Parts: sequence; structure tokens; C-alpha cells
Amino acid sequence: GLVRERFGTEHPAREERPPGASLRDLQRVRKRGRANRAGRPRHLRQLRAWGEHDDERAGRLLDDADGAAKIHLRRDQGCEVRATIQSYVQSEWQQIPVFRREDLAAGEFMKGPALVQDAFSTMCIDLGWKAIVGDMGTLRLERICASPPEKRSDGPSMQFELFTQRFFSLVKESGFMLERVSISTNVKERLDFSCALLDAEGALIVNAPHIPVHLGAIGLCVRKLLEEYPMNEGDMVVTNHPAYGGSHLPDVTVVSPAFATSGELLGYVANRAHHAEIGGIRPGSMPPDARHLGEEGVVIPPTYLYRRGEARFEALEVLLSHSTYPSRNPKDNLADLQAQAAANRKGIQTLARLADANGAQTVKNHMIALKEHAAQLLAKRLKVLEYGNYKAEESLDDGTLLKVCIHHSKQRFQFDFTGTKLSHEGNLNATPAIVNSVILYVLRLLVSDSIPMNEGLLQQVEVVLPRCLLNPPFSADPEHCPPVVGGNVETSQRLVDLLLKALRLAGCSQGTMNNVIFGNESVSYYETVCGGVGATNEHSGAHAIHSHMTNTAITDPEILEMRYPVRLHRFAIRKGSGGKGDYSGGDGIVREFEFLAPVSLSLLTQHRVEGPYGMLGGHPGQTGRQQWIKKDGRTQELDSICGVEISPGERLILETPGGGGYGNAKENT
Repeated sequence: GLVRERFGTEHPAREERPPGASLRDLQRVRKRGRANRAGRPRHLRQLRAWGEHDDERAGRLLDDADGAAKIHLRRDQGCEVRATIQSYVQSEWQQIPVFRREDLAAGEFMKGPALVQDAFSTMCIDLGWKAIVGDMGTLRLERICASPPEKRSDGPSMQFELFTQRFFSLVKESGFMLERVSISTNVKERLDFSCALLDAEGALIVNAPHIPVHLGAIGLCVRKLLEEYPMNEGDMVVTNHPAYGGSHLPDVTVVSPAFATSGELLGYVANRAHHAEIGGIRPGSMPPDARHLGEEGVVIPPTYLYRRGEARFEALEVLLSHSTYPSRNPKDNLADLQAQAAANRKGIQTLARLADANGAQTVKNHMIALKEHAAQLLAKRLKVLEYGNYKAEESLDDGTLLKVCIHHSKQRFQFDFTGTKLSHEGNLNATPAIVNSVILYVLRLLVSDSIPMNEGLLQQVEVVLPRCLLNPPFSADPEHCPPVVGGNVETSQRLVDLLLKALRLAGCSQGTMNNVIFGNESVSYYETVCGGVGATNEHSGAHAIHSHMTNTAITDPEILEMRYPVRLHRFAIRKGSGGKGDYSGGDGIVREFEFLAPVSLSLLTQHRVEGPYGMLGGHPGQTGRQQWIKKDGRTQELDSICGVEISPGERLILETPGGGGYGNAKENT
């Protein structure tokens, strides 16, 4: 049988003939359809042949692509080796012959392992196979012997890397499942979620490349839950409560234990997703003027979403629909929770298969090894970091002080936040889980090696966190808990600023997530917006990307305008907003919305008062700003954190900060 495919269409047409047909037969079919393709180039894209093996027909004549020449396959000549390349084959480095296809003569053959290259492709001939050159340069592959068994090294380094990638694949596949099954714009389009694998003690082992502010907090969340809520096979627990390792109410965490088929606990899989609407006094559940936690939305105390495999969504639906400030879209909440549960089940199944194939104890041992590896890399890095006290202070836009002293000695590496303001009157209070995320992220930057972010990095680290806005008290009554919605998104970014400043690693990045939230009783929309990245001692900062504790996408303009009452007029780089230096900071962006219906607009931002700092003589980046263009043409400057009521036809112009420069501020070309 024969198959031929042509270039010239997005989905190339296939022309198939039954066994026994020749390429000339196929050409005749092709000519009959040529009238509809007048003027288009006709190039062969793919030629495939199949049939039953018959030694007597091995030298059969085949038409070439243009139907003119013929090929006689001959087996009596070898092929001169003119070049080799080092390649890893059969678990060892070998010199592999490389042949240029245009240099090959008809009848020559080459045995694998070998490479054959032309201007468009590379063919790998495996061990146990040979390729025979036809009259028109075609190659016929034949098996000459059974492939020898693969030489495998079961050394610890290979096994370690294999399991690291298997764990990494597990959390990535869980994330793909969550993305596919979810329905909300914030999860499906903006990818505002994170998936993680934890060991049997609840320590973070591997994360997918999702949202850093989520990932460092998940381990603490799991351990807090395990203190009060035992989890058996078939159980899932859901919560968004800051007292249990939560960050802010829109971030809902689902945790599941993972068992081997033998019944042995392997660890936990967890995910955290941002629900763009979960109640509160303003649409979008991130009110700038909340006086306590209850006004920010529905508080979900630790609750069994599944108990021994039985779903318990009804109780959660009641909570979402009948709280003091209920969700405006509980159906989307429940649908995304179903997606979060599906993502966890995917992770559980994958981990169980991994244990079945390799043994439960082997899987657990490699989790331990991954943590120890991270700890060793940090110890190695700290050996070359000069001993001493690394101090820094940063102020939020309202003047609230953040303070750290990093004590580094032979005996300890300690982060001490003594001196940070006791509390925040607004919503920029954070939680220990957020502090944990920031420290873990900065340690990962300090190490710089390519490893998954895991809590092995914290084994040698002490954290002194007195009662302050980073560690506020929480009670069972949400009305007696401080608001925290801005602490997760803004204070976390400013804490990264603080630690990088102390360690002198880079110029300050935009230091904000530029949170834009709008909605009404029908819709709720949320996005974080990119900006400039701080320069380092090796590179200028990148323009217009998310940095540090956020790693979301931006909603496509088509989806934004189709689903929400808004028109996007402008989304462009804010040229020149990065700070100058030997290496310049990256530029922020300009984003302009026109609203087509009445909406409540909330903004949670930072670096509107003081620009992101430069490092070692670099200039600071420009501050961000936001302007409200009213229907009568008047312009009103909006504060860093604010809420306003927008009428149809009014616009918001958002300008995000640039990154700080690095090094003496001479003109950078």
C-alpha cells in the first residue's frame, strides 16, 4: 500500500491506494485533482510504503517521487566513514559515524548506531539495524539482528535523576488536568493555580513551575491540617483559612493522601487555585476596604471534600451560597473544585503506579534523597557566602516598615524579622505560610542550580518571626481576624524585595502584582499584570513579565472582551521605565481598559510612591501609576490600594513599575 501527502494546505491531504498499487497509480489520482490547486507548488511531504515481507521482492523496482527513475537495492558494499560525533548510546559515550546524505552512493549501506543528515532532517539508525542506499538516494532500513539488551546503570545518580523527573512529571500532569477540567477564566486561561507533591510528613518535595507564593505555603498548610484532620485513603480536605497555612481566601487548597496498592502511605498531593469570586463585600473577593477577614469572602474551615471516597460537595455548596457575604458564582466555585479534585486523583494514581513499578520504599527513599540534595546544594552555596549580618528595610507605599536581618555564621543561617511593624490597618497583613514561600523562593534563587523547589532548602534555616503583620493572630471567628487579601499578593512581593536587597542579589523588580479586580452581580474578573524585572550583575532585566511570587498568564484579549463588559484599548511596553545602570532594569507596561457596563473596580498595587530600588549604584525603576478617565474627560489619579465605582464609557490606564538597574548608572547601550 502507498500513502502520499502534499504541502500547500494547513492539513495536508492524504492519498491512499491499496496494496499492490504503484506510485504511478498514485500520480494518476493526483493529476485528476490538480485543477483545484492551480499555481500551488507540488512538493512531496511524505512517502510511506507498507506490505508483507518477501525476500524475493526485496529488489523490487519502485518509482521515485517524480515517477521517472528506478531504484535497485544492493547489499554488497559498505560506506566510508568520514565524520563522527560523540553520543550517549548503550549507557556509555561512543563515537558515532555521521553521513551526509548527498555523499551516499547507490548500493552503499551503513550499520547502526549511525546518523544520516541532510539539509532538512537527521535520521538515527539504531543498533541492530542497517540502512541501504537506493539509486535515487532513498534509504531502506532493515533489521540485521535483535538489539542487544540495553546496558543500564543503576547507579544512584541516574536513579536520582529518573525519579526527580518522574515526580516532576506527576505534578505537571496534575496541572494539565486542572487546566483542562476547570471552567473559570482565572484557572483555565490565567493558570492561577499550583500543584505539588509532598512526602508522608507533609514536606514539599516537588512542584510544577506554577505560582511561587502558593508552593512554599502548601507544605505548611498540609502539616497544619494533619495536626487536626487525619486523612485516610479516599479522603480529600479543602480549606482557604489563613490559620491553616492559607494565604488569602480566593486561594483554595485541596489536599489528598496518596497510598500504594499495599496500603502504605506514600505522601500527599495538593493543589491551590485562585477562585476569582468567593464572596466578600466587593465583586472579585479582594476588597481594598475590608475591616476583617469575614468581609473578604467565604471562609472555608478545613472540610472533607471527600470522605473515604464519598463526595461531600453539598455542605460546601451551602457554605458558599449562604455565608454572610456569599459567593456570587458558587457554581463556578464547585466546578473548579471538581477540577482540583480530578487533578489530585491524577497525582494519586500516578504515584501509586510509580510505587507498584519500583516499590513503595524506593519511592519514599527518593523523596528523602531529593530533600537532602537540596540541603546539600544550599550548604555548598552558603560556604562561599561571606559570614555576617545582612540587613535591609523596605517600606510599603503607606509607610509600613518591613525589616529583616539575615544572620550567617558557621552554625546558622537565620532570617529574623524583628522590627517589622506589629500590624497593618488595611489588608496587607500576611501569614507565616507566605513568609515561608518567600524564604523558600529566595533560597532557590541563591542556590541557582536546576532543582525543584522543595523544603530540603529549609533544613539548615532558622526563622525568627515575632508577632507582627507577617504573623498576625487568627481566631475561629472571621470577624475577629485581620484582613489578609493584599498580604498574599503585595506584601509577599515586597518581602522578596526586602530579602534580595539584604543579600544584594539583584535590583528590585516591579515589587507588585498590580492586581486589577472588577465585576458586578453577574461577573467577576481578576488579573495580575506584568512589569519590569530588576537587573543583576550579569544581565539587564526583562521587560513586561511576571516576576518572583507570581507566575500567571494574562488573559487573551479576545477572551477578556468576549466574556466581560470591557474593551482593551492598549497593552504595550512602557518604554524607558526601567532604571539605568551597567545593566538596566526591565520596562513595565501600559494597559488601558474601557468599561462597557457599571462595575466595581478594585486595585491592589505597590511601588506607586517610591520606585523599585537599583543595586550597587543602579538607578531605580519608575513608579507605577493608575488613572481613572471619567466620562466628562476628567482624569483622577488613583491610590495604590483603592476601590471605585465605574460607569460605562469610563477608562482605567494602568502603568506598571520598571525594574531597578544594577551597577554604576552610566548610559547603557
